[in-house]
Amino acid sequence: MDTRLLLTAGKQYTALQAGLWVPGVRRYMIHKSIRGYATPNTLGGIPKTSRKQITVANDDGRVNWKELSVGEKAARTTQQTFNFGIILTGLVMTGGCAYFLYKEVFSIDSKTVQFNRAVDRIRADSRVKEALGSKHKIRAFGEPTWNRWARARPIASNTYKDTNGTEHFVMHFNAEGSSRRGVVGLHTFKGPGVSDWQYKYLALDVKGQPRIYLENIDATPGKQHSSFNFLGMQWRK
Repeated sequence: MDTRLLLTAGKQYTALQAGLWVPGVRRYMIHKSIRGYATPNTLGGIPKTSRKQITVANDDGRVNWKELSVGEKAARTTQQTFNFGIILTGLVMTGGCAYFLYKEVFSIDSKTVQFNRAVDRIRADSRVKEALGSKHKIRAFGEPTWNRWARARPIASNTYKDTNGTEHFVMHFNAEGSSRRGVVGLHTFKGPGVSDWQYKYLALDVKGQPRIYLENIDATPGKQHSSFNFLGMQWRK
């Protein structure tokens, strides 16, 4: 009986020394062991996920600004400044293209609008159809170029302002029918503060035939012509 008591007391004492029997001693030893294996990448025993260093090339904006280092903040600022510059440049170029397109194609002061209106007048005139031939639609085009592959031919024109402040627009282009070819010349003008262009003359010259006038302000000097405005141009009756 005494021998069994001594053996039990010895086992309890051995377990106490090993820290396996008393719960408080065991928790202390486990916690101490965990602290001994702690690294800079752990916080409270939970490892942190590592990430790549943010640079100008790989920054996608996912990392919060507060988590960036000084160098990474400088990289993000540089990237955003560069992107803003590209966007601003694109907006300026788009605005410039839109302005150029309006001035050259849609504005009543553009060469394209003056050309298209003159061509419509030429094609609608019976005298022009007779002079050029009306079997096919009358074709209008600019000057020939050295490049035979070029489809768009330049149209000769000039804009100037006289000493009185009156703006003048002069143009000539080719017109071709089914039998002959001719040259169309026009001269329009508008005074200061006037938005509508008025014809000084619009005429067709065909070799071997008299000039055909569609508009001629000097045909009857001193005579007042009645006129009306349409599509930004002043037409005479």
